[in-house]
Amino acid sequence: MDELQPHLGTNYTRDDAPVPEGTIVIERGVSAQEFAPKVNRTAADLVRFLLKNGEMVTATMTLSDEQMELFALEIGAEILLVEPGQQEELELQALFDDSDDEIEALQQSRPPVVTVMGHVDHGKTTLLDKIRNANVVAGEAGGITQHIGAYKVPHDGGAITFIDTPGHAAFTKMRARGAQVTDIVVLVVAADDGVMPQTAEAINHAKSADVPIIVAINKIDKENADVDRVMAQLSEYELVPESWGGDTITVQMSAQQNLGVDDLLSQLLVVAELEELTANPTGRAKGIVLEANLDTGRGPVATILVDKGTLRVGDPIVAGAAWGRVRAMIDDQGRQIKEAGPSTPVQVLGLSAVPGAGDEFRVAPDDKTARTVAEAREQRSRLTNQRGDARVQKGVKLEDIFSQIQAGEVATLNLLLKADVHGSLEAVTESLRKLERDEVKLSFVHRAVGGITENDISLASATNATIIGFNVRPDRKAREMAAAEGVDIRTYEIIYKLLEDIERAMVGMLAPEFEEVVTGEAEVREVFRVPKIGAIAGCLVRSGVITRGSKVRFIRDGVIIWKGSINSLKRFKDDAREVREGFECGIGLSDFTDLKGGDLIETFDEREVARV
Repeated sequence: MDELQPHLGTNYTRDDAPVPEGTIVIERGVSAQEFAPKVNRTAADLVRFLLKNGEMVTATMTLSDEQMELFALEIGAEILLVEPGQQEELELQALFDDSDDEIEALQQSRPPVVTVMGHVDHGKTTLLDKIRNANVVAGEAGGITQHIGAYKVPHDGGAITFIDTPGHAAFTKMRARGAQVTDIVVLVVAADDGVMPQTAEAINHAKSADVPIIVAINKIDKENADVDRVMAQLSEYELVPESWGGDTITVQMSAQQNLGVDDLLSQLLVVAELEELTANPTGRAKGIVLEANLDTGRGPVATILVDKGTLRVGDPIVAGAAWGRVRAMIDDQGRQIKEAGPSTPVQVLGLSAVPGAGDEFRVAPDDKTARTVAEAREQRSRLTNQRGDARVQKGVKLEDIFSQIQAGEVATLNLLLKADVHGSLEAVTESLRKLERDEVKLSFVHRAVGGITENDISLASATNATIIGFNVRPDRKAREMAAAEGVDIRTYEIIYKLLEDIERAMVGMLAPEFEEVVTGEAEVREVFRVPKIGAIAGCLVRSGVITRGSKVRFIRDGVIIWKGSINSLKRFKDDAREVREGFECGIGLSDFTDLKGGDLIETFDEREVARV
């Protein structure tokens, strides 16, 4: 029985083996049988010790930090307690920290990463359109770019990678993220408008990132263009043009007329050469996620920018709380490629989930490390969200919020926010938070990317939340469930309108002039290609009535990808004015041909609603 009388100062192991030297990394939440071997002891040694110190544990029970630290102190072991997955995270970090001291011979010049910034409507998207010869203006709501895109273009034997950041004030955080990954900033200022608030913000972001700024003075072809006034305004922000004796390069141009575009590209390559931009293209790749979304058929898709190393198809990667092997890579021209080096933007397929915009990605040594790190991050995020959910108060509906304010009470507006991509989600969240005031608090019960689902309706009903959809729509079952549960769904495609509605609600003026009524819904079953006409969607009308000439939304996986009108409607080979529920029909759309089976065509009317 004496051997069962342990006391402090005695090592409890039959062989009295020495403890491992150095710091031993131990994950929190392990059991005695997992912890003991790491310090060269048995689970029985640990259990006996804790028993004699008043702690009743078994070999399979989770140990507390104090229990592990007490035993380590007793046997003279030095331990470091980390969160689950943190050890792999540290090891992953070390792989790249070690490579920071690379020998100079491995460094090679790389293309500059250029961020285009400026005020809304000053011509950033038109400029990029001219540079990459692709029209991206037509489908943008209100003419505003709402997602970050990245493009690599050749010029004079070199290459330049462009990051396009939205110009509206709501996307300040996205612009800031763009400046953090960029080498050079192109600041677009309209010659007829001058320096505006978002222009000033862009200047501040570029300065905080400590990167060179080239100013593109755009729209010089306009009658009221005043280049000297723009230069004077720039000087007030310490951007003195070279022609005025300063060191800021300015390029006078008209993106619309394609004037000065080549000069701008040449200046970018000159500045890049002076900056001596280099990276090691060998070894493991790392970089940043610019944008990510869930795509029907392809799963999670992330647009990433490689910072160092070379990313290859088949590499195990971890990006935020997502992980996987690179199944495919697609460049900005839509071509599948096998590898991507420094300063190369690509879309990556094969991740387990949609990472967050701004998340760093790294190539891991193996699948196990990537999965462990990602799952640990996801677990930590879930715990944080659960703590946040526990604080969600019973909210009021949007239309009732003003009456509660008038009653002298602090109103909590619960919102469930869904958006098409992470960049939009982040931007809308930040904009809404700025609307908070002492008498009105906003609480986000859930925020996610994707269409509005029945699960969202259930959560909104339980928390009395208003659902806000940005560039997404509810499906028919979700709409029916929302009507039955009395859940308010508000969908928007322009951020100004979204913010305006919330602000009006806070001052008791919420009274939209029009509301949309869904009149029909058809599912695309087959796609037919007709010479000289284009794509025709063979559809089954699932609900309501599809009418020729109706306004229409094209929806894929709950996300609006196009709006327009029905150009042609046929039953068999005959033209039809309308087709009712349960019947098949052929639908031709006005200027959209990217049709896929399973897509939804939703027709709607706008109905005037009396103000209250």
